[in-house]
Amino acid sequence: MGIYLNPTNEGFWTAVRSEIYVDKTGLLACTNRYLNTEQKYFCVSRPRRFGKSMALKMLAAYYSSSCDSKELFAGLKIEENKSYSEYLNRFDVILLNMQQFVIRARDSGMIEYLERVVLEDIREIYGDLLPQDTIVLAEALERIYAKTGKQFVFLIDEWDCVMRERQDSEALQKEYLDFLRNLLKDQAYVALAYMTGILPVKKYGQHSALNMFWEYSMTDQAFLEEYTGFTEEEVRGLCQRFSMNYEETKAWYDGYQLTEFKHVYNPKSVVESMLRRRFSNYWTSTETYDALKIYMDMDFDGLRADVIGMLGGERVRVNTRSFQNDMCTFRTKDDVLTLLIHLGYLGYDSVEREAFIPNKEISEEFENAMSVGGWAEVMNVLRASERLLEDTLRGDEKRVAEGLDRAHREVASILTYNDESCLGAAVSLAYYSARRDYRMIREFPTGRGFADVVFLPLPGRRKPAIVVELKFDKSASAALAQIRERQYTRALEGYSGEILLVGVNYDKDSSEKMHSCVIERVE
Repeated sequence: MGIYLNPTNEGFWTAVRSEIYVDKTGLLACTNRYLNTEQKYFCVSRPRRFGKSMALKMLAAYYSSSCDSKELFAGLKIEENKSYSEYLNRFDVILLNMQQFVIRARDSGMIEYLERVVLEDIREIYGDLLPQDTIVLAEALERIYAKTGKQFVFLIDEWDCVMRERQDSEALQKEYLDFLRNLLKDQAYVALAYMTGILPVKKYGQHSALNMFWEYSMTDQAFLEEYTGFTEEEVRGLCQRFSMNYEETKAWYDGYQLTEFKHVYNPKSVVESMLRRRFSNYWTSTETYDALKIYMDMDFDGLRADVIGMLGGERVRVNTRSFQNDMCTFRTKDDVLTLLIHLGYLGYDSVEREAFIPNKEISEEFENAMSVGGWAEVMNVLRASERLLEDTLRGDEKRVAEGLDRAHREVASILTYNDESCLGAAVSLAYYSARRDYRMIREFPTGRGFADVVFLPLPGRRKPAIVVELKFDKSASAALAQIRERQYTRALEGYSGEILLVGVNYDKDSSEKMHSCVIERVE
């Protein structure tokens, strides 16, 4: 066993022994299916702390020929798969964490350093097959394969750290991509190459020649969706085990909507909340909000309005295809939004091609980033939102209308009312503080249409539910009448308690009282 060649399986033992271990060994059935096929090249990109490194430890423990991992995988899902015993501990594994090489090699000679230390490992087992002057890793592996027929499984962690941490060194980036291409592309000694990072494969003109990799990213995880984060079923099981409320867990950490799995949870935050028995910002606390603010403040037309709209529950149409898969090349606001999707700050609906803020934890990170300057108008609205909610709960129609007028004046320079959808985003933003006690749902399905905004009390909160209907250039009474006529409250049949019906109208031609409001209480 070496450092880079055939490491021990202790890393995966540590994961399995942990108080919370969610079985993701089904991933091995996917990689087994594509061993020694055209699809054997995996580039799996996800946000930080989404289990990428743990997956590599699992793959290393399973494939490495220097381990005996039968006991380790006993009782786990992969044991039931017919390919399990066929490939268990049958390959030489080369495990590389590129972050380590970037740090240790400092500003120069990263590739040279990497090849030297990995070759030292390889010589311990295959030294008699290699000439003493061999300094190129690919050349050494070609020779070993030619003389022994041995194939290798390549596991590369933080593959994109060169692009993220050496953004100004285009020469190093190109050298690195050339190295990967020479090491992996069309090489008979490669049985499987599985690399992980935050970004998909960098597009570099002719250097997009890492085109042998099949990409699985936050814009399209394909058949790896189940292994992207925790699924709804897995989180329900954890909530039951740790006596944590599922609905509140959902409000805090759900929201990464994929094609088949509509509810994917942030694994880092779920694990922390279960073990600590409380909900808080666990994933976002691992990095400062400055990382988010840099991109929010970029001067692209419409970007600020999109951010505000999403904070108010809107979804924003995004073209993800122009993104260059780096953190410094931005031509449009779509490039910025696509990066935020890959970083985990935005969810993405690949069917509708829409981005959105996924959950309460991320909303609070956007709020933190706004609080340090440049977003004063929005922060004024957020601070006033608590008073607006209090006025609504008291049924004070006049003060609610005045509060919505003030909120509109604050954001009018950024967010323009064009229709009821824009009005809905602004009103949702004005009620921002309600999310402490409520789950806010935009376009709530009622069976006879959609209520514009619904606030459902979180478990344990003794608050009335709130159904809001919006009108544009009509009347607040008409909005309230629509709630009654279409019987929107029937969609809340599982809820027992008081319900507030709130009708809001915006009159674009009014110079003073732009909003009007009618509130009605029902049981």
